[in-house]
Amino acid sequence: MTEPVLHGYFRSTASYRVRIALNLKGVAYADAFHHLRKGEQRAPDYLALNPQGLLPALEIDGAVLTQSLAICEYLDETAAGPRLLPADPIRRARVRAAAQVIACDTHPVQNLKILDRLRGLGLDKEQVTGWAVQAIDEGLDAFDRLIADEDGPYCFGNQVTLADIFLVAQLVNARRFCVDLRWPRLLAVEQACLALDAFNKAAPQNQPDAE
Repeated sequence: MTEPVLHGYFRSTASYRVRIALNLKGVAYADAFHHLRKGEQRAPDYLALNPQGLLPALEIDGAVLTQSLAICEYLDETAAGPRLLPADPIRRARVRAAAQVIACDTHPVQNLKILDRLRGLGLDKEQVTGWAVQAIDEGLDAFDRLIADEDGPYCFGNQVTLADIFLVAQLVNARRFCVDLRWPRLLAVEQACLALDAFNKAAPQNQPDAE
């Protein structure tokens, strides 16, 4: 069987999510790097794989999968290893909701594409940074409230879920924009996750294309 190929970039938090999921599931893969700052994700050969020109994309099982949340759920449904979504429907919905706070409502409005568009509309550096900080702060605050009644060490108890994967990756962006990390519970979850080899190996600074 052909080894999966992950198209990503070390600083792409969406790629980071998929790296974590692949590691948790024990799925070996090859890397194909596309430098976001150089616009390599808009090259014709990559657009043929992912018409959105976004990272990541995963070539696996004879298909090309895009969107990190969809990729992670595919891996959960097809690969062995710890389950990333609980069996109970209510718990599963809550984990998905927490992950989607990041995937749908936080990261997309502070990513490179949106920030470049704001610059193009004439906002200065301080205004653009302020936009990103507000988006991240609001998203993490909502996430913190969603898991407030859950016991640790992870977001939803003793098992790593999609929520942990998306949280840890988003905290990288939070630090990049110097967001005030005022949520002890989220930082405790992050610490527990980063103690796991699957998260540590997937970290941006540990990737071959890291700068």
